[in-house]
Amino acid sequence: MRSFAKTLIIATVLAIAAKDAIAADSFPTRPIRVLVPYAAGGPSDTGARLASEPLSRQLGQPVIIENQGGGGGLNATESFKRYAPDGYTILLGAIGPLTIIPAAKKVTYDPINDFVPLGTVWSSALTLAISPTLGIKTLKDFVAYAKAHPGKTTIGSAGVGSVTHLAIELFKHEAQVDIIHIPFRSTSESLPALMGGQIDALFGDATSIAAQITAGKIVGLGVAAPKRETAIPDVPTMAEGGLPNVEAMSWFGFVVSSKTAPDIVNRLRAAMIAAQKDPAYIAILAKQGASFGDPGPEPYANLIKKDAVKWKAVITEAGIKLD
Repeated sequence: MRSFAKTLIIATVLAIAAKDAIAADSFPTRPIRVLVPYAAGGPSDTGARLASEPLSRQLGQPVIIENQGGGGGLNATESFKRYAPDGYTILLGAIGPLTIIPAAKKVTYDPINDFVPLGTVWSSALTLAISPTLGIKTLKDFVAYAKAHPGKTTIGSAGVGSVTHLAIELFKHEAQVDIIHIPFRSTSESLPALMGGQIDALFGDATSIAAQITAGKIVGLGVAAPKRETAIPDVPTMAEGGLPNVEAMSWFGFVVSSKTAPDIVNRLRAAMIAAQKDPAYIAILAKQGASFGDPGPEPYANLIKKDAVKWKAVITEAGIKLD
């Protein structure tokens, strides 16, 4: 009886393994959903939609975008675990839910161990811009102005705990300036306030404010990245302006549950790498003023880990609370 039971268990395990192998070999057999934890229209939505087209061609199935906004991306990220880990639901993993929010409050997931990165779909540098009414043209002069007016210079962000807010805190620390943070609900709200003279400066995604900089409606002082942005090539980097440690990027990428079968993960990763090498995708992403960095899952995984450490230190020092 013991021998029979043991044989039965082994046979069952082998049958399940064979079934999983067959499922992985035929994957995908139906459309794949990408859960975007933000409302339609922003960089996250744009990045997901641009990447979904080449990914769909590689997988031979439609890749459908589903927007579920709320909680700064937290709501949908926390609810992602209710979907079956079968590879048919992909999450757009964003900088907020994966690196910033977990550093400031308790969440129901482990951003490192509960998700498997597939690849980055959108990365763009934040840029410091100021009102033309200040009559300032360089980062050095703006720092001097802020030091000459402690506690009076105002700078806007896309909200408390957003990467634009953390960029402000990083800038304050590195430049040793006392400036007033004015949180808005988005860059689309802070930008009109800057152009209207209600605030002195802001940090915004380069792709969101490049047109206003080019038109001279606001003045770009520094790109928070190692190199200049193609959308605003005349704006120097923060390093060129004397603040090399002020780097801040907005990014999004595709992840799946860590419970997903390895063969399916490998299939998705291979398709993602091929999609990232699609010339049409690269061209249209560049037209948006964004990129995905280096192709493949490892650069994205390293980005998540690096920013988790970096922003936790900034959040702790600034005493930022998100409760």
